[in-house]
Amino acid sequence: MSAALSILSRLRTGLNHLLPVLLPQACLLCGQQAGEQALCAACRADLPPLPLPCCQICAAPLGYAAAACGVCLAKPPAFDATLATWQYAFPADRLVLMLKFGRRLASADFLAAGMLAGAHPAGDVVVPVPLARQRLAERGFNQAVEIARPLARALQLPLDVSSLVRTRETATQSQLPWRARQGNVRHAFSCNTDFSGKAVIVVDDVMTTGATLDAVARTLKDHGASRVSNWVATRVLKTLI
Repeated sequence: MSAALSILSRLRTGLNHLLPVLLPQACLLCGQQAGEQALCAACRADLPPLPLPCCQICAAPLGYAAAACGVCLAKPPAFDATLATWQYAFPADRLVLMLKFGRRLASADFLAAGMLAGAHPAGDVVVPVPLARQRLAERGFNQAVEIARPLARALQLPLDVSSLVRTRETATQSQLPWRARQGNVRHAFSCNTDFSGKAVIVVDDVMTTGATLDAVARTLKDHGASRVSNWVATRVLKTLI
């Protein structure tokens, strides 16, 4: 029996290596052959990394060596740390838009793989930023959940998609002036779970000003979370807005 299973396992492994050759995958961005990758080598090389060094709290590029930026030192947000992989700029922004509005769920797997290739935040549970009920119904899925699934699985942490709730519809953050975004999401979240003593990893596709993530972290800490770390695929630079 074990010999038969071993043969089947080898056949399956061989088939997995052979399929990308026989049926090469098209690059999500340019449509060229990408083999077994979601993106071709050229498009992967074009993804804009976040400039280093960055503020350890909000992931804003600093241009100098320091643990935190002046904004976070003067007015600390509710969250404790942020890890981001790419700038929200071409072509990384296209991957996010394809996921959110084009239903290209393969983008979520690619974004998660890129996040896992870098540093990992420490935590006890993974919580994706929730969508409001109406927006979830319109879209049919939550892009933050789709990115968070492989992250939680890789870190062997529970994925909690029900404790944090978006209680009201808010205007799309990207359509608001920078200074108006914090007020837009104030009191927009509620929590139905006691997170006492737990370090929570909050996952999202894009971080802009950090207003949404600050509101999420504030809600989680009001319910006992000892630490909140953001783990986002892309980070908008203020100079790009």
